[in-house]
Amino acid sequence: MGKTSELPLVVTELRNAAQSLISAADTLADIFSGSGGTQASDQQKTETPAPTEKPLTLEAVRAVLAEKSRNGHTAEVRALLEKHGAAKLSEIDPAKYPALLAEAEVLGNG
Repeated sequence: MGKTSELPLVVTELRNAAQSLISAADTLADIFSGSGGTQASDQQKTETPAPTEKPLTLEAVRAVLAEKSRNGHTAEVRALLEKHGAAKLSEIDPAKYPALLAEAEVLGNG
């Protein structure tokens, strides 16, 4: 499986980046078109909902940690869990998932 388990995270990040690019392009078009100036730009910003990042799920974090463990980093994965105050992933507060995932991503990279 390997990289397949990371696919949902990559797709989410790609969608967020695309939304940011669209928003930047719209803003630049408003600024340089001269139609309405900043007032029209401000109106559009309030009408368009900001893209919301989906919260990480237990399954997504588990997939990354399992992959790191299969790649020989089981001890490091356990140390990360303990650092976040748990013996197993299901005991960790979902609010800590982004930090845990960020720390897990660097395992084996250096």
